[in-house]
Amino acid sequence: MADDHTTARYRKLYARLLRFYPKPYRERFGEGMEQTFNDLLRERAEEERGVLGHALWMFAETFTEILKINLKNSLMQNKNIVRIIILVALILLIPLVAMQFTDEVNWTLSDFVTMGILLLGAGLTYEFIANKMRTGTNRLATGLAVITGLVLIWMNLAVGIIGSERHPANLLYGGVLAIAVIGALISRFEPPGMARTLFAAGTAQALVPEIALIIWKPGILAGEGPGIVGVFALNALFVALWLISAWLFRKDARKQPLAVAGAGGLT
Repeated sequence: MADDHTTARYRKLYARLLRFYPKPYRERFGEGMEQTFNDLLRERAEEERGVLGHALWMFAETFTEILKINLKNSLMQNKNIVRIIILVALILLIPLVAMQFTDEVNWTLSDFVTMGILLLGAGLTYEFIANKMRTGTNRLATGLAVITGLVLIWMNLAVGIIGSERHPANLLYGGVLAIAVIGALISRFEPPGMARTLFAAGTAQALVPEIALIIWKPGILAGEGPGIVGVFALNALFVALWLISAWLFRKDARKQPLAVAGAGGLT
């Protein structure tokens, strides 16, 4: 009975995952893919073989395919992708040119590659999510959230917020990003869900220094880095950015039911 319940949960999650395929693709292949997934899980359950590993493998394979198809469609249909690539190249030219005039900027090839991946990833993420947004406020909130996540990653890779970039305490910020990403996927980028997700990310961000103090003791904030006051001030800035983004989504979410009701009254 427990196995049937677990298998049903996997089927439900897989059906939700298929919704991220483009609509024409989903309408053509979605039903068959879902049936194949269900049949394979049923066969493994009947053979009394574990279904968890197989389910995770199919989730990963399908998720990868979803990313490939959405990226391909974006490249074919959206010229903004080209603009993002050009913008990333122009941004990377800044440190490249600066290296010719000052010794204070000393980037290696890995620095350029890492920053290029971060900028391109942030740009494509914004483009993917913004295309699903119906209003300028939602797109503004999306841009703010993406920039916040980008700067958080970059700072931790470059210098670290807590101690130095090598201190494991900075890995706690990975949990903040995980909350933002997983919450956005679960909410399917709908404003009410995005508002709750980004509020949760802001709350998690606020807790990171306190957790670091408990695990690594106050000495962690007294050595390298901006110090106790600096860490809490910098962390508070990120918290504010997450919460502002959440507020923008919530503000727009409150307007949408009113807009729908008003449209209904005109029919």
